[in-house]
Amino acid sequence: MTDIKDAVVLVTGANGGLGREFVGQALAHGATRVYATARAPKAWDDPRVVPLVLDVTDPASAARAAEVASDVTVLVNNAGAANGSSLLHPDLSAVRALFETNFWGQLEVTNAFGPVLERNGGGAVLNVLSVLSWLAVGDAYSATKAALWSATNTQRLALAGQGTQVVALHVGYTDTPMTTGIDADKNDPADVVAAAYAGLVAGDHEVLADELSRQVKGGLAAPIAVLYPQLG
Repeated sequence: MTDIKDAVVLVTGANGGLGREFVGQALAHGATRVYATARAPKAWDDPRVVPLVLDVTDPASAARAAEVASDVTVLVNNAGAANGSSLLHPDLSAVRALFETNFWGQLEVTNAFGPVLERNGGGAVLNVLSVLSWLAVGDAYSATKAALWSATNTQRLALAGQGTQVVALHVGYTDTPMTTGIDADKNDPADVVAAAYAGLVAGDHEVLADELSRQVKGGLAAPIAVLYPQLG
């Protein structure tokens, strides 16, 4: 378990809908400092928030951020993208770009901050995944989240020895700029972040933030046509 009170938290993608909630709720939980990172970080009106440049697709940027934010005890890998790309398109350059942000970028940041967390007592990594980690209806986006789910399991085992808790957050559609234009029921970002931090504090390895995520996770052991009725 990881207490957020008196923690030093770093949030990637802090300008977005979930990112702002991760920053705000960390402060509400009593974090002493929150590094709010983005390619172009915005100004915050709380002196406990430190805007920090971090491009997750640039290993050098991740390394510089780890040098500056050397007191971090909780890393929230929230940065992500969706570009509508398809694994079946003849030109896979857009798919590769999506993997750079949603998969390789997350690995670069965690690898950069792993030694920082170890020096500071272990701490925690929280990876923002998706119900689409288990459901391929999101095409290339689903593939990036499925890859990150597998990597998160590897990180959890590999970092356990240094006392780092690794938490996977799975969630369905949430009301953020990324889902603008999608006609579906959407989670409140505040509820998602509250569930994520509650799981972190409770020592959970995985947080299923909504009923859809719980249903899909529960169906993984069923025949494949249960998850994909169109195959029937």
